[in-house]
Amino acid sequence: MFSKVLVVNRGEIAVRIIRACKELGIGTVAVYSEADADALHPRLADEALCIGPAPSSESYLKVTALISAAEVSGCDAVHPGYGFLAENAAFAQMVTECGLTFIGPTADNISKMGNKSFAKQTMRKAGVPVIPGSRKDLVDVEEARKLAAEFGYPVLLKAAAGGGGKGMRLAHNRKELDAGYKMAKAESKAAFGDDRLYLEKCIEKPRHVEIQIIADKHGKVVHLAERECSIQRRHQKLIEESPSPVVSEELRKKMGAAAVAAAKAIGYQSAGTVEFLLDPEGNFYFMEMNTRIQVEHPVTEMVTGYDLLKEQILVAQGSRLGIRRSVLRPDGHSIECRINAEDPDRDFMPTPGRIEFLHLPGGPGVRVDTHIFAGYVIPTYYDSLIAKVISWGQDRQEAIARMKRALEEFYTEGIKTTVPFHLRVLDDPEFLKGNLHTGFIAEMAERAKAKEKK
Repeated sequence: MFSKVLVVNRGEIAVRIIRACKELGIGTVAVYSEADADALHPRLADEALCIGPAPSSESYLKVTALISAAEVSGCDAVHPGYGFLAENAAFAQMVTECGLTFIGPTADNISKMGNKSFAKQTMRKAGVPVIPGSRKDLVDVEEARKLAAEFGYPVLLKAAAGGGGKGMRLAHNRKELDAGYKMAKAESKAAFGDDRLYLEKCIEKPRHVEIQIIADKHGKVVHLAERECSIQRRHQKLIEESPSPVVSEELRKKMGAAAVAAAKAIGYQSAGTVEFLLDPEGNFYFMEMNTRIQVEHPVTEMVTGYDLLKEQILVAQGSRLGIRRSVLRPDGHSIECRINAEDPDRDFMPTPGRIEFLHLPGGPGVRVDTHIFAGYVIPTYYDSLIAKVISWGQDRQEAIARMKRALEEFYTEGIKTTVPFHLRVLDDPEFLKGNLHTGFIAEMAERAKAKEKK
């Protein structure tokens, strides 16, 4: 068993990792920036070290400071959480070369799946369905034009080294393609230091359905069913649920088998997520693999009963998977709402500041993962996610009812949050029917505008 883990992250995921380590009897060391001196994660950890000024480039992304923190505190493992350096192959390699264990996949795993073009080539060889697209990085805009003509518009330009919607442009015609090519390259370069792009056919009104997998170091890979992640804004997930309202047992088996094949194709180790697009006809296509724990992992935990963080830590130290294959069928239904410090009535403008009063929801079937408390000052430097509210019910209807009740209990003074927005989504007739796709939020806004005009 690890003796001490360095948690190289902040916010709710740092708190989540610390809790998992405590339950396993492992010591924890938190790192924090000057802006997070009064945050929750340094208070909950056994030890805490300040690693630099507020900007993440000078603290949470400063590799030398993180490695030094691990060495001076006597840690034997490092957990990156999600975001920051979680999918940085160079960092994972450096951790390993320094004699520490990186609690995540190998640097080779991260590198192979981090390049989206290479990832798709690997999936094709493994027999995993892939969206029609370029087989390698685009050479120039002329090649993009030829491929778009071959596949037919609309098409998507995507950053080869990216994710999260950055460096992505949709083109319905050649004019949009030419303009989007320049913008996507510039945005990709700024976000990832890499301007390589690839092109793929755009699947219209797809659902975003992902499969949670976990693999040990002994060759065993299992999947823990699917999550529906179609409720998105600007390619950022807002609401997730498990199981998907439209995935049958037969489709779950097919998608699960494809996800396991994807993981085995690269000798994957640790927790990970294989993301698919599901078209209206029920065909699914590999989109990407996230080589880390996901923000939305709690919905899988709620319907399977397994602690993914603890399992991830255990397989990192060499333990064999303790997950039984019977968990492939979800028990009940779970929904997660990501609560951000943003004002939904002002185009989701961030609302950092002091939380004067806070009441978090509770009761049957409700879980809240958060790092905030009354008196906490939300800094301006980081992501605006402040909490995840997760509900569980015997069916989707009960899970929705519990989520609505929970959100109505979520009360803050001093800042605006996205709680009112989530309540509007949960009341939407199409959401209640399970008629979801990645453009759902835009369509909901259009329906609201049309209603106002009447």
